[in-house]
Formats: sequence, structure tokens, C-alpha cells
Amino acid sequence: MPVLLRIDSSARRVGSISRDLGDRFEAAWQARGADFAVVRRDLAADPIAQIVQETITGFYIAPHDMTDELKAATALSDALIAELKSADEMLITVPMYNFTVPAALKAWIDQIVRINHTFSYDGVSFKGLLGMRRATLVSAYGAGGYLGDGTLAGADFCTTYLKFVLGFLGVAVVEHVGIEATTGDASALAEHLDRARGRAAAAAA
Repeated sequence: MPVLLRIDSSARRVGSISRDLGDRFEAAWQARGADFAVVRRDLAADPIAQIVQETITGFYIAPHDMTDELKAATALSDALIAELKSADEMLITVPMYNFTVPAALKAWIDQIVRINHTFSYDGVSFKGLLGMRRATLVSAYGAGGYLGDGTLAGADFCTTYLKFVLGFLGVAVVEHVGIEATTGDASALAEHLDRARGRAAAAAA
């Protein structure tokens, strides 16, 4: 049974444009087959704990040296990585906050980027261990100029960062659907949103 892991990171649980586009993607993805399943993780409704010293220690210590305290400190990471590895594809809906990803999403990333679990290092080079076929990023930008060759493209530390992280972890293909100027003119936004919804649905094919 194909599984899509959907990660929503907008602080807005109502009225979120990135979530709206994610809904279009999800509906089109599930329409591909009756047995297509979606696992949803809402980082606003269920925030991920920040990593602490014990978490980092547990990430790097030898398995035979793990104490009960360290096992508890890495239990959330274990669960999130297992969830990630059980999925065939991933959808991340993300608004850009202050030129980068929301803190809620960064907390999730810090828990799942883990040596010998989602990547390895042999002393010379890194290797991603996920082996996921595809991830789709649906991003929303309040201002214009971030997409394509826009004047603010170089300040997009949201989508470019996510593409790098996912590639680093071994995701084969990372696709992107974006919408910008979401805080601009309402009539123009309605037109842009309609087109973006179509792109989001098409990306699920």
C-alpha cells in the first residue's frame, strides 16, 4: 500500500495557504488508487520537542552505551524516523517565515537528521539512507520576488534549505510548488491561488 507522509508546518491552522495547496495535492494523490494512504503530522497541533544535550549525546553514542536516560531522550527521534521510513513519498507544506522555515519544522528536522539512521558518514563522504522516491514541497511566500529569477530569490532560505536537506538524506526527487505575494492584493491572490491549486494537484501525478 503506497503511503504519503504529510508534514504541515504553518502556525495558521485555519486560513493557511500552504495547507490549502497541500489539501489539493493530497486529494489528487489519493485519487491515484483506492489503497493510497496518507499519514498526517501537524507540527502546529502537535509540536515537536527541541533536541537537548541528552538527545545529541544519544545520537552519537555507541548503542551498547545507551542508558535509559539517553533512550528516553532519543525515543521521539526513533518514532519520527520510523514514521518517515515507512512512507513511499512525502509532502511538506511550509510558509516562509523571516526568510526560512518555521521553527516547528526545524525542530522536526533536527529530530530526523540522525547519523546512521537517515545518513551515514565514512570519514570521507556522506550518504543518505532514506531511499524515498519523491518529496514535494508546497511553499507560500508573503511577498513577491522569491520564485524563479525574482529579485528576492537569493533570500529564499526556506525552499533551498529543504531541498538540500532532503537530498542529503537520500530522497531521490524533490519537487516544488510555490505561491508568492500572499499578503498582496486580494483579487490578484485569488487568481494566483487558483493556478497554484492546479499545479499542486498536477504535482501529485
